Amino acid sequence: MKVTGYAYPWDVLGDPDFAARVRALGLDEVAVALAYHSTRAATPWSPHGSSVVARHAALYRPLRPHVWADAELTPAAPSWPRWAHAGPGADSGGEAVRALGEAGIRTAGWIVLTHNSRLGEAHPSAAVHNCFGEVYPWALCPSRPAVRTYAATVTAEAVRGLELSSVVLEACGPLGVLHQHQHEKTDGVWAPAVARLLSVCCCAACAAGWTERGLQPAAVRALLRTRTRDMISSGDLSLTDDGLDAGLREALLATRQAASDALRRAVLERVPAGVRTVLHGSMDPWATGALPGLTPSAPEETDAVVLQNWTPTRASVQAVVAARSRLPQRVAVGSYVTAVAAEPVPDISSYVSALAEAGAAEAHLYHLGLAGPARFGDLRAACDAARGRTPAPGVRAR
Repeated sequence: MKVTGYAYPWDVLGDPDFAARVRALGLDEVAVALAYHSTRAATPWSPHGSSVVARHAALYRPLRPHVWADAELTPAAPSWPRWAHAGPGADSGGEAVRALGEAGIRTAGWIVLTHNSRLGEAHPSAAVHNCFGEVYPWALCPSRPAVRTYAATVTAEAVRGLELSSVVLEACGPLGVLHQHQHEKTDGVWAPAVARLLSVCCCAACAAGWTERGLQPAAVRALLRTRTRDMISSGDLSLTDDGLDAGLREALLATRQAASDALRRAVLERVPAGVRTVLHGSMDPWATGALPGLTPSAPEETDAVVLQNWTPTRASVQAVVAARSRLPQRVAVGSYVTAVAAEPVPDISSYVSALAEAGAAEAHLYHLGLAGPARFGDLRAACDAARGRTPAPGVRAR
């Protein structure tokens, strides 16, 4: 399996031993975040502190005023002085990529597109609206032309002037009700069918798409509200059938997929020729979030699809089997595996091996900076399994 490890710019720039650990793991490439959402990230390897607080989404490349002068939506730079490697004109993403290149390590540009709470709060008309009229500020809606322009320009500016082996696109599509926002308190509240309906964007741009497909937006919103309330009142958290008419469901999905296709194509046009493209995605067409559902045309326009396989279950392995059977053979199936979950994978070596046997050609390891000394053994075990290597003496997964 090909192995890609994920990292933030401050992981690379703030740790003199980062490159040495990458070489010890034998990674094929490191995916460096060039545009990322807000986070508080632990820095267990740092000699300077315990965490970096990225208070808002940011572009980790220089913000060139002439590029954004007429843009409706513009990214922010990391705030200085409390943000690691920040400041006016800072290029922490570029510096990290160049530092790895000088160390002989291939890099990918990791770009988060529609997850931006800062822009969603400042421009609520650009965000997802649910059937109750509530705004999801963390979720920019791909139906909005300004959102597509923003995503394409961010991509172009993120990769500008860098030598990259791949571009990894996260949130290249719609986000919905379940994606985490601030201190999330919605876990376990919504049945799958309820979450699906609460994730249907009902903004004016999406409604215009419904109208083109013969629907009446006011009636659609009312029906979604009624069905959502009915399912919540049932008290059944196992519901998977939303009860919508098949024709309505198809029209809602078609509207979403048309917007996702437009977003992705606008972004891919800005990726330099010869650079491999990787989509974080799901085989469930209704999925929203960091790994949104693939549209029918998406597989033909990318080189790899990375599935969310953080939970080490049979269902995760079967998801790889299903993806491999449905995707074109030229499209690699990647498995997103974490070494920093609240409940670590008990035997990450066997799990990665099972994913490989199921058809995964790539292991995407989260996260080279967050997994400190206590969990470096898990990263090493995952890499060994992906490579078919015998674990190094004294190195084992938990």
